[in-house]
Amino acid sequence: MFGFNDMVKFFMSFLIILPMVSVIHVAGHSFMALLFGGKASLDIGMGKRLIKLGPIQVRRIYFIDSFCQFGALRIDNRLTNALVYAGGCLFNLASIFSINLLIIQDVLEPNLFFYQFVYFSTYYVFFALLPVQYAENKLSDGLAVYKVLRFGERCEINN
Repeated sequence: MFGFNDMVKFFMSFLIILPMVSVIHVAGHSFMALLFGGKASLDIGMGKRLIKLGPIQVRRIYFIDSFCQFGALRIDNRLTNALVYAGGCLFNLASIFSINLLIIQDVLEPNLFFYQFVYFSTYYVFFALLPVQYAENKLSDGLAVYKVLRFGERCEINN
């Protein structure tokens, strides 16, 4: 049962781990866009802007949402666009495998933080890959990958 003692774990998950997983996800999209010659910007959170560092903006309610926007790619084809859309999941998967490898190699001690990090990363990957249309022009990563590979349509993703 969820009790008062669990509140510390809850706030650690909600205010630290989940935003970290989200930032890793949008950093994956940005990295792929930059890799293929595009420009990308990251918005972390919602609400009024707290700080801006180059293309990265951190907003007051940093733990609710993050998203990446990218412009035209210099290397622009179906595959490169699909890799940009899949970049978030690829970065989340890389972080999952890295944490597990470091634990297996006894570099890191298994603990609740890493367990929750891997749990939320897996959650992020699963739901990002579901082919879902959130709104008229907002698609999941999975649906964006499908549409660009199948029809050559570049889409706006909602991350």
